[in-house]
Parts: sequence; structure tokens; C-alpha cells
Amino acid sequence: MPRSIVVDNVSKHYRLGEAGNTMLRDALMGAFSRLVRRTKGPEPTVKRALDGVSLGIERGEIVGLIGRNGAGKSTLLKILSRITYPTSGRIDVRGRVGSLLEVGTGFHDELTGRENIYLNGSILGMKKREIDAAMEQIIEFADINGFLDTPIKRYSSGMRMRLGFSVAAHLSTDVLFVDEVLAVGDVGFQRKCLGAMRDLGDGGRTVVFVSHNMAAVENLCKRTIWIEDGRVKQDGDTSEVIQAYLKSFGAADAQSLDLTAIQHRQGTGAARFLRMEFLNAGDDGQHIVRSGDSLRVRFHYECQRDIPNLYFALRIRSNLGTLVADVNSWTTNQAIPLARKGSGSIDLEIDFLNLMPGSYYLGIGMASYNEGHDVLDNVARLDLEPSDFYGTGRGVESRFGLVFFPFRWTFVGGSHNGSNATLVEEATEVASFREQSQVALGRRGARPETMSPLNLPARSTPAR
Repeated sequence: MPRSIVVDNVSKHYRLGEAGNTMLRDALMGAFSRLVRRTKGPEPTVKRALDGVSLGIERGEIVGLIGRNGAGKSTLLKILSRITYPTSGRIDVRGRVGSLLEVGTGFHDELTGRENIYLNGSILGMKKREIDAAMEQIIEFADINGFLDTPIKRYSSGMRMRLGFSVAAHLSTDVLFVDEVLAVGDVGFQRKCLGAMRDLGDGGRTVVFVSHNMAAVENLCKRTIWIEDGRVKQDGDTSEVIQAYLKSFGAADAQSLDLTAIQHRQGTGAARFLRMEFLNAGDDGQHIVRSGDSLRVRFHYECQRDIPNLYFALRIRSNLGTLVADVNSWTTNQAIPLARKGSGSIDLEIDFLNLMPGSYYLGIGMASYNEGHDVLDNVARLDLEPSDFYGTGRGVESRFGLVFFPFRWTFVGGSHNGSNATLVEEATEVASFREQSQVALGRRGARPETMSPLNLPARSTPAR
């Protein structure tokens, strides 16, 4: 099958702290000022956003692109979309290209939604009758019929994203690049988008999908490419690549994690995380964390200046990237009123981890008002061990869901006589029947571990 995308030893370098001269006037003024000063400033730092990336994608493939923030994923998509050019190397993208890299990309704020649809179609080289033929599908998919003749500048970010994706998916494109913008839409529209991308791949179009939602990537893509520090770390089967990517994060059982060496971080830098510790009640390192345990995390940080109203956050995600909880001091109105310049530490205490056993991934952040100072994604892995929370010897098992609750069943009426002895007798009888069913299924080649009280075979219960 012919290749739709070819990337051959592509690198992209940026000079940090140096603005590019996009106009002749700026270049001349810069040269003149250097002559007048006659002093040579410090050499700018070079950031290698991409470093020798090579890959090929066949026509009709749906490929996932994963990696930490700052790894080079978005830079690669911008190069493939010809928004920017590589410092070295060669790219070849065959056919019409549609890209959805940022909310509202390719839209003119003063034009209406309808006018922007025609504008995007014209940029792709489509004729008016071709755009008219796709117009009804675009409007129906975006679900903004009542606002189609309203200027884009009055759209919400979600409306912009819906129209942008609908335009990119339904106009005559051969290759579609989609960055993390789907996070703006609601769950129902995200599901529609994933279905539309799958249909595009089945129809012979090529899709490159960037996301931090591992569940969406695994659901949509058979092949995934992991980008790390501007290089291709792994390329292959989606399940294998995702597992390797998730295993690369530091484990919480290390008790103390040094965060100073982490380069992939976002924010102003006015405050930085230095270290995080996982502690028990006695301030000792917590070696094992079980489902239902309490958890105490100590964050060590440093402020470069005095910062008023400093908030902290811990995000917990499942092994597929689903956000389980965002535990932050803004919700509880517990900001540090004035965090002084220098080092400090703060404890987060979680009384009850009602998560099923398994691996969870932690992200942390510091912010004040609308200004983020230090945001780190997936800095640690928290491994929860099984526990006998209910005291039955059966344990809390991940096959029963993502979370568990303290609960009890109380018999309130019917043929039962209500005595504790009879309840125990019936519980023992059901347990015995369950074990016999599991053995029988095991003989027939089924997996006994998939049994649960909700999928036991129906049976008659003798009246009492």
C-alpha cells in the first residue's frame, strides 16, 4: 500500500530567548543595533524539539501519537501541516491536508460559521459546489445550526472545536491531523469524533491522532508512536506501546521522588516542585499502599519570589489516562495566603483511597489565580495492592470496577425469617454454589476469575 506520510531524519531546533525576524525591517534593525553596540551577547540556548525523527504512515492508517508534554508531538504535527518547517530532514505528505491543532485554527473571527466553512474549503482547493454538497453533513455533525450565521468570535471554545472538527472531517481531505483539542468537547461529542475518525480510516483516509487519553488512543488506533525528547522511543502495536509508556513513570513505592531533574514541565517557573514523599502516620516512608488505606503526600517546593494565594493540586489518572480525581486546595479554599520566597513544604492527606487495586498515575501542579507556575503530568505511579476491606477473605478486586464503597445489605422483607443464622447459612450456600460453578466453568475452558455475583447462573431458591 502506498505511503501517505514520509518523515525522513527530521529535526527542529528553536533558539530560546531569541525572537525570529519575520520582516526585512526587523532583520536590518537587529543587524544595525549589533553594530552600534559592538558587543556580542550571550549565545542563545538551542532547544531540540525534534531530533532525527523518521517514520512512515500508509494510506488509510489511523496512528496514535503519545508522549509527555514537551516531547515534540505538536511540533511534529505542525511540520507535517506545513505550519512551520524543519531545521533539517525531509517530509512528504501526499494529498489534501486537514488539521485541527488548536481550537479555532483556520477560522477568521469576523466571519460567520458558514463563511468560515467556505473559506476553509477554498483553501483546500475545493469548488463551491463541492463545499455545498458537504454543507449539510458539516452542520448536522457540529450541531450549531442556530449559530451558523453568527460571527465566530461569539462562539464558545466548545462550539469552535465542534465546527473545526466537523469541517476538517467532512471536507475533501486525504490526511487529517488531530491534536489534543478534543478535550474541549463534551463526552458525547468526543465519542462522535472518535467514530468519525474511525470511519475516515475505513474510507481510505489517513489520521494522526495526538492525545493524553490512553483509552481513546487504544480504542481508535492499531498503531501508536511514542515520542520522547524529540525522538521516536517506540513504534508498534498500540497496547504494547502504551504499556511501555506508562511503565516509564516513576513508581510511588520509591517513597521519595526527586523532581528537580524533570524537564517536561509547564508554567511560569515562579515556583517549582523539588521533591514529593509518600508518608505514613509516623512520617516514615510508606512502602505499601492498599485499597482503602489513607495516604499522605508531602510536597517540597521553592518560590523564586513572594507569591500570594498559592494553590496546589494532585491529579490521579487510571492506567488508560482517565481522570479519576483532581484533589486540589482551591476546592477546599486552602491557599497559602502568601508563599514567601524560598523553600517550603505542604502535606496532602487523603483519608480513604476507595480505588480498586492497580496502577494509577499522578500529576501535580501549583498555581495562583489564573496563572500556573509548575505543572507536571504523570510524575509518579501509585501501585495499590489488594486488601480485605470487607473482612470476608475475598479481597477488593479490580474486576468489579474502578472504585469501591463501604456498604452493607439489609434484608427488609420477603420469605426470609430475618435471623442472622439463616443469613449466614444462605451466604454459605451461595458461596458454595459459586465455587462449584467456577470449577464447572474451568472444566469447560472458561475463565473462573471472570465470575461475579452479577453473572452467576440463575437458580431457584427453595421457599422457607
